[in-house]
Amino acid sequence: MPTVLVLLGWRLFFYANEGNEPIHIHCKSGDKECKFWIDVENFDIQEAFALNLSPRDKRQIRKIIFEHFEYIVDQWQEFQNRRYP
Repeated sequence: MPTVLVLLGWRLFFYANEGNEPIHIHCKSGDKECKFWIDVENFDIQEAFALNLSPRDKRQIRKIIFEHFEYIVDQWQEFQNRRYP
């Protein structure tokens, strides 16, 4: 479960055991948790699920993901290359 970023109380990370799911990022802060699919082609994200997030929390985590979009994608690719050389 490698951590990609820790920012503003949010930890953004990948799970190692999710099979062949498309690129995505998990985010957790206290009892709040969410997952976003990442659309590299269109520079977009889509919420997969969200637990205990207020509208403000959703705006904040979306902003964090977009501000670090390329970094997250690069980290995903490095993580996958280490898993499947």
